[in-house]
Amino acid sequence: MKPWPYPLWIAHRGAGKLAPENTLAAFRLGAQHGYRMFECDVKLSADDVPFLLHDPVLERTTNGRGIAGSLSWQQLTALDAGSWHSSAFAGERLPSLADVARFCLGSECLLNIEIKPTPGTEERTGKIVANEAAKLWADAATPPLLTSFIPQALQAAREAQAQLPRGLLLDALWTGWLEVAQKLECVAIVCDQILWDANTVAQVKNAGLHCLAYTVNEETAAQALLTLGVDGIITDRVDLFAPSSAAAKPRM
Repeated sequence: MKPWPYPLWIAHRGAGKLAPENTLAAFRLGAQHGYRMFECDVKLSADDVPFLLHDPVLERTTNGRGIAGSLSWQQLTALDAGSWHSSAFAGERLPSLADVARFCLGSECLLNIEIKPTPGTEERTGKIVANEAAKLWADAATPPLLTSFIPQALQAAREAQAQLPRGLLLDALWTGWLEVAQKLECVAIVCDQILWDANTVAQVKNAGLHCLAYTVNEETAAQALLTLGVDGIITDRVDLFAPSSAAAKPRM
């Protein structure tokens, strides 16, 4: 198994729920809590600019409406992506992947990019996101980890930029999941925390891959995962878990 260059603790969507998800405000707040790796969701605008947003539609986390991928980047930059969370973040904008790269590289932070295509754009999104990531992190010592629930997106990323590390996201152990990850030359499996047990951890590690868990917000769950030997824990609770700790030590 190759050495794992990423920290154990990973802040989900920037700072979990303490700030509007997938915004630079969330990244800044996560960094203030000591986190040095972040997870985020990336899709494409109508004019192929990779940007951060989880949902296919805009309503939940912006003042926009409709399918996000149907709008140009210029249109998307005009949206308010902070007021839905709280008035303190009113006016926060959707960041591009380039914006996030500047923050991470300038702050010496690492990134897990979940490729989150608008339905019907799986291959195109995987290819463009991988190409953009390779360009943005060309001089970085540690590249971003590209992950997705969608094998087609990971395959397109692999074909575009084979050197970038990949991880297969799973919310269920569907038939052939490990074989697909191996075919995609993934370096990690990123599972819903409930799917990890001694057997699945052994399967993955025996195959030479690393084990990451999402979204872990309880101390008992984190401790159980650490006992199993997982390599990464994605959490919303940047205010609870001290990321410099090797164990699930809550902040005092």
